[in-house]
Amino acid sequence: MLELSMEDPKSLQIIAHALSSEVRLQIMNLLNIENMNVNQLAESLDIPVSTTAAHVKILEKAELITTELRPASRGAMKVCKRNFDDVHIQLNNVKNFMKRDQKTFELEMPIGQYIDYEVAPTCGMADHNGMIIPEDDPVHFYSPERSKAQIIWTRKGYFEYRFPLVIPKEATINTIQFSLELCSEAPNHDHNWPSDITVWINEVEIGTWTSPGDFGDRHGKLNPKYWNETTNTQYGSLKTWKITKENSTIDEFTLSNVTLNDLDLLDRKYLSFKIGVKDDAVHKGGFNLFGHQFGDHPQDIRLLIEYS
Repeated sequence: MLELSMEDPKSLQIIAHALSSEVRLQIMNLLNIENMNVNQLAESLDIPVSTTAAHVKILEKAELITTELRPASRGAMKVCKRNFDDVHIQLNNVKNFMKRDQKTFELEMPIGQYIDYEVAPTCGMADHNGMIIPEDDPVHFYSPERSKAQIIWTRKGYFEYRFPLVIPKEATINTIQFSLELCSEAPNHDHNWPSDITVWINEVEIGTWTSPGDFGDRHGKLNPKYWNETTNTQYGSLKTWKITKENSTIDEFTLSNVTLNDLDLLDRKYLSFKIGVKDDAVHKGGFNLFGHQFGDHPQDIRLLIEYS
């Protein structure tokens, strides 16, 4: 998801300009279906290639699409891909409306610092230098080397993490938010590989998001060179789960009716965050988790608590 707000009017103007053209909206719609090169887009829209290339350049500048040069029969061709599933625009200035006594606590947990797990092949983990443990061998997932992991994957099961709850005892929690980059897990990669990925907080099921696939059509922006030379998973989607006093959401869309009151927060010194694929899931497509040096987003599992 692309997050925009009034605090960054320049970026907002660039995106608004990019989406103000009917032709550019048609290009975005075509790229919802499949990746296309400039010639294919021009042919589909029945407009000159030079005009299409100009529109593509505007969308690329706005980072709504990414492009990659690939070999063609004559020279190279520019292949276009949509970069975001959603665009969220915050029109009110959050800082101006935030209560004066509102405070935050943030913590980022490395993806390898899980306290419990259940995995099954295909499974493994790697860092910027190479594979950390033997691939498809679950017994090695408790290796101390797991703390260095920058990508971990499994075809089924879960990973569980514990975050210290470091806020004043008398504080009132207003929101809890977890964000991370992830996608499905297929052999090599497969964009049409749905997986029902569920999140639990303090053993309470928050809800399930269906990842559409395992992404590998381009290199992840942060991946090391050795990984880009493989056919493995390359990047994921950045997803954000938020629990408030009213409900639970994913990327600001309602996910369930679970609220903060359901999480038994008062009697704990930590937050348990568990992510996995349930045994009775309709789509058992596994999942990949990305660290701050893999994929597209420079972060591990990020916790944000707002309290007063």
